[in-house]
Amino acid sequence: MGNRKYRLNMLNWLKIKNLALIEALEIEFGAGFNVITGETGAGKSILLNTVALLLGERADKSVIRSGADRCELAAGITVGAGARETLSALLEPAGIPFDPESGEIQLRRVIDKAANRNYINDTPVTLQTLKNVGALLVDIHAANDHQSLLNRGTQLEIIDRFGKLGEPAAACRAQYRELTALRIEHEQTFAGLPSAGEAEHLRLMAEEIEKISPALNEDEELRVKHALAANSRTVLELTGRAVMSLRDADKSIADRLGAVYRDLQELCRLDTASAEPLLDTCNQIIEQVRDLAGEIEDYSANIELNERSFQELENRLSALQTLKRRYGPSLERVLQEAEKARARLQVYGEAEQLRREFRQKEEKLTAQLEAAARKLSAARKKAAAELCRQVKTKLKVLGFLQAELDISFSPVEPSERGVDRVELLFSANPGEELQPLRAIASSGEISRVMLALKTVLADADTIPVLIFDEIDVNIGGATAARVGQELLNLASLRQVLCISHLAQVAARGQHHYAVVKNVRSGRTVSTISRLSPDDRIAETARMLGGSEAAAVHARELLKL
Repeated sequence: MGNRKYRLNMLNWLKIKNLALIEALEIEFGAGFNVITGETGAGKSILLNTVALLLGERADKSVIRSGADRCELAAGITVGAGARETLSALLEPAGIPFDPESGEIQLRRVIDKAANRNYINDTPVTLQTLKNVGALLVDIHAANDHQSLLNRGTQLEIIDRFGKLGEPAAACRAQYRELTALRIEHEQTFAGLPSAGEAEHLRLMAEEIEKISPALNEDEELRVKHALAANSRTVLELTGRAVMSLRDADKSIADRLGAVYRDLQELCRLDTASAEPLLDTCNQIIEQVRDLAGEIEDYSANIELNERSFQELENRLSALQTLKRRYGPSLERVLQEAEKARARLQVYGEAEQLRREFRQKEEKLTAQLEAAARKLSAARKKAAAELCRQVKTKLKVLGFLQAELDISFSPVEPSERGVDRVELLFSANPGEELQPLRAIASSGEISRVMLALKTVLADADTIPVLIFDEIDVNIGGATAARVGQELLNLASLRQVLCISHLAQVAARGQHHYAVVKNVRSGRTVSTISRLSPDDRIAETARMLGGSEAAAVHARELLKL
């Protein structure tokens, strides 16, 4: 399939293996209007599900054909020039190869009982990436989408999409989010604001810590001094005895060394060469003994026996210990708590000023949001008027010759979606009052309104492929023929795939495919094939009832 040259903007082919009733299937689609028909339950919806799965819809093992270990799905799509730049910007950061000249892209999923694997151009990707890319490639309109049209939020999105209001809508969202962020900041700031009682507690704590004014690691330094001071008397006794032994007592070491020195002097007169080094060494030892005695005296001089100083030292240690017990467990933590208390007290003292600043910022951002919302609303009303005009034109083609369509706007509080609440109003017949579309009972009417909207919106989109699943439900006769013609007209701009039960719609298809369910070797299998002209007459006749008259009617329809 990959060797063929395809027209731009189209789903070129699908490959399905072991999905539900389909065992193995390969199918190529044509440019323009492709119609898919078949009896109820034949498996037409499987094709739609295949595309949905390839576009990132979540899947579980229940989709795997009974008796198989896994299913594999693949599709080849050619992207029009209008979407290639956007697609490249999405694929390039993810490291997915893409040739913008050809615009061709392949999607593949492997779903087995253990895990799912996703690929774009044979590059593994996450399911979210597959979904983001798929949103640029194919737009699926199933029958249940009719209900989404009744949702006011969806109606607002339709107006923005038709009017290409992405930029003013984004500006409105940005202003709202900035305002919301400010309000959250305000709430968090004042949620942590202390009460009057808490502020008094913080003030007393800060004053207590500041009164003592601890220094970092002061407790460790004082503990060493305290241990030394507690043994000061013993220290003085030991150092005193040492000095006496070295220098001050009778027969001290210094005195004895002096006697030795004198004896060496006598020896030096007898043998100068040998005794003089001994005399020098003895002199050095005497000096070292005197130096040691002096150092011990200096050390003892710093030892105080002052009971008052000792008590002050103990009191200081006790005060530091109290701070650590109340606000610690360490002096570092005490100092941190003091800083936090001062900061919270400052916020408490400046609360009114903070409130004024927040109010000023909020007023400014609110005004900016309202301005952005008003600008968006004006653009929406202009776009809505043109949308209604174009949709009414399409509705006339679809059989509503005198239908009225309008979009009412009512103001709401500014939000990220602006200040508009919209309601799509419709009247199918002259003289009837416009009513909300959700109040209309006929699903056939809603179907045609949906088709008209989708047709108009298709002109505003760059999505290359549109898939309609039974959008012609609950209509027939001449209206069905008009719906088929409108789908054919739409296919001049996009590739259209339509699953239909109506012969009048199927007859307008440029390419007709039939889904058939058979039993092979006791297993049910669905197949799909492109119909030849003769087969197409037979299928159209089946849709008309299967009689000889139906065959004649089928030929007449297909001649059109």
